[in-house]
Amino acid sequence: MTPFFIALQFLTTFPVQLKQMPSKQQNAQSLLFYPVIGLVIGLILFALAHLLQAIPVILLSSVILVLWIWLTGGLHLDGLADTADAWVGGFGDPERTLAIMKDPSCGPIGVLSLIILCLLKWSALYVLLQERLYSALILFPLLSRLAPLFLFLTTPYVRKKGLGTSIAEFIPKTAAIIVFVLSLLTSVYWGWAGMLCALSMLGTLLYLRYKFIQRIGGITGDTVGASIEICEAVSLLSFIVASFYLTIT
Repeated sequence: MTPFFIALQFLTTFPVQLKQMPSKQQNAQSLLFYPVIGLVIGLILFALAHLLQAIPVILLSSVILVLWIWLTGGLHLDGLADTADAWVGGFGDPERTLAIMKDPSCGPIGVLSLIILCLLKWSALYVLLQERLYSALILFPLLSRLAPLFLFLTTPYVRKKGLGTSIAEFIPKTAAIIVFVLSLLTSVYWGWAGMLCALSMLGTLLYLRYKFIQRIGGITGDTVGASIEICEAVSLLSFIVASFYLTIT
């Protein structure tokens, strides 16, 4: 169970204490549990939405979004801000782009990317909760945490040192593919809207992978975090759009 607790500690703010330093193999195996952590986050959001459904939707959507961010400690939002800053400030140069990603300060483009993403998420959440599609809150965190699996399976890790290097080296590929496919198939539960949501997420991942390779030759921890946030927003928005055009079973 050590890989599970590694994933729980890394992806959430739950107070998890590991008894010893994990090995490189265990760090890589923890990637298999990322969708499970997404499921846990989704279930918490779903439970809270049901518990507080009596309060005004505008307040409930704000509470859900704040909890969503708090549960992850803003880890992926940090990656999004760093990636956005680097993409604009790097002027197309791979080395400059990577150097800006390492800078802990957040520039105006990074701040703007966070505002835009949170605004899109909040408005989509408002509509979702207004339509009482509470169960869909389980789907988005789960699907988005397939992004690291996909990217580490298909894309080179460009930094020579760090956690990502060992994950890229020791990721159990066959098990990762099985987890990826099975997790993706959970979208069927939400009918055509869920399947369209999954397809939108896959299309987004493919596009992001293409841009990462084009700019820096692969991925970093920041780009993986950015991918999770972008995939969450895209899957949420696509589900909302589909819910107005398709029958959700």
